[in-house]
Formats: sequence, C-alpha cells, structure tokens
Amino acid sequence: MIRLITALLIGVICAPAGNVCAQSDWPKREVRIFVGFSAGGTTDIIARLVGQELGRAWGQPIVIENRAGATGNIAAELVAKSKPDGYTLLMGSVGPLAVNASLFKNMPFDNLKDLAPISLVAHVPNMLVMSPRAMTATTFKEFVALVKANPNKYFFASTGSGTSSHLSGELLKIQAGLQMTHVPYKGAVALNDVLAGESVHVMFATIPSVINHVRSGKLRALAVTSLKRSASAPDVPTVAESGYPVFDASSWFGLVGPAGLVSEIASNISKEVARALMQPSLHEKFVQQGSDPVGSTPEEFGEYMRAETAKWASLVKASGARVD
Repeated sequence: MIRLITALLIGVICAPAGNVCAQSDWPKREVRIFVGFSAGGTTDIIARLVGQELGRAWGQPIVIENRAGATGNIAAELVAKSKPDGYTLLMGSVGPLAVNASLFKNMPFDNLKDLAPISLVAHVPNMLVMSPRAMTATTFKEFVALVKANPNKYFFASTGSGTSSHLSGELLKIQAGLQMTHVPYKGAVALNDVLAGESVHVMFATIPSVINHVRSGKLRALAVTSLKRSASAPDVPTVAESGYPVFDASSWFGLVGPAGLVSEIASNISKEVARALMQPSLHEKFVQQGSDPVGSTPEEFGEYMRAETAKWASLVKASGARVD
C-alpha cells in the first residue's frame, strides 16, 4: 500500500510539470535529425555540423536522415507527426518553415502550429552565379542591362519551385523589371547545368553550395542577396547596394521538433546549439562556407518564423508562384 501511494504521489508531482521527472536525464539514446533535402546540400551540411557537436555534448549518437521531396515538406511532415519526446527533430529551412505555407495549395502540416521552434541556427545569403561561358556580363549591372535588352532570352535555374533559390529570382524580376524564364530542378542538381553554361544561364544558390566553384573560377559571382556583404565573399556586392536597396532574400535554417515538445527539452537543445555555434572551430566552418551562425531561444525563433511566413506570403502572391 505504501509503495502504491508513493507511486501515485510521484505521478502527481511529475504530471503538471510536463513530465519533467521523466525528461531530466534526456537524452538516453540516439537522436534523429531529419533533413528535407538531399545529402551535400546546405541544409544537410548545417545539420551534420551541428549534429556532430550536439553528439559530443550529449554523449549520444546523432543520426542525420535525409528525406528529400516536396520542397522539404516530406521530412517536415514526418517530424510534425512524430512523438514530441525530443528524439525526432528537423533541421528545416526557410521553405518548409515559412515559404511553403503560402506556396502549396494543400499543406500536410501547419508550420506554425504543428512544429515546435527550438533555435534559429544560421542565415545563409544566396549568391547570383553564372558560368563565364554562359553570358558576356561580368558584373551585376551588366547582367541586368543584358537581360533587359533581351526579354525572355535568358533562363534562371533554381533548386525547386518555391525555394529561396526560385523566389530570389522572382523578387529580382519584380524589382528590376526583368523578363527571364524560370527552370526548376529537384535540388542541387541544378548546379550541374549552371556550371555547363548551356541550357540555363544563371542561378541564385546558397553560398555554401557554390563558394568553392566561385573561388576556383568555374563560376562568376555577380551579387549576394543579403543586405550586407558576406564575410566569405567580401568582394561580391549585394543586390541592395547595386540599385535595389530593399532587396533581401536570404535563406535561413533552424532546428524544430513536433508540437508539444517539452519546453525543458527545447530550451536545453537551444542552449547547446548556441554554445556549439560560439565555439571558434565551428563558427569558422560556418563562415568559410558562407553561413552566418545565429543561435536563438525557442521563443525568439517562433517570432521569427511567424514574421518570415507573412513576408514570404506577400512575395509568393506577387510572383504568382504556386505548387499544387
């Protein structure tokens, strides 16, 4: 009888606290971080860099699982419908965490209700790149002038309809009054045709995915999409300083879990992410690849997701972009 009463008292104490008692020794086993894009892309790179540091801190294996498809929605839906115990997370990008809400007619999850924000991990500007053999333009201003003089002659590639890569191009078309044809690809394979400089002419790509090609001379960088120049490519001007002062179409990446994730776990993860990003070795890896490490509280990231969802909804509507 005494044992029964003790067990009941423990249950009463732990239940109101969101099962804190059961979570105090989290994690007790491997943690899976899902990525909604193929291996080798920016989301995957960031997930693996952060995952490695989290694994060291927790003394548990961190498994990165790639579930590409539907512009990141497949992996995001999987996580949204998972048990909110902290063992299934998503390294998401601006697509599934903000843009897709207005881009897709039928979303399999609600990005603001079905996912629990943990930490904004990094901002990653896009870079407008081209093969030197694709066009005669050598600067961003020459590129704009050339496209304006030849309506619908040039093609811009993207990593998929509705991605930051695509919408950066749509935003430039609107602000600069350009007529270019969009060619969507499924992920980073778009870069192969951009490097060839034949079927497509230019592409807005995340800096980590193209910076080595720019440094080797295989690609020419015309501009970056952030309001400030990137530390990894300080000589490349921004679109904003090149005549379009309000142009800002950077990608970003963040860690989320299923809705209902215990707040103690979310807070602990966010603190570990911030600690990892402050380490000089990891910080330098991010910067070298063109990423700006951030780190935030779950509350700050939640506010950011809401603001970004509204911002991109306006651009999607203006561009007419749609994925059914």
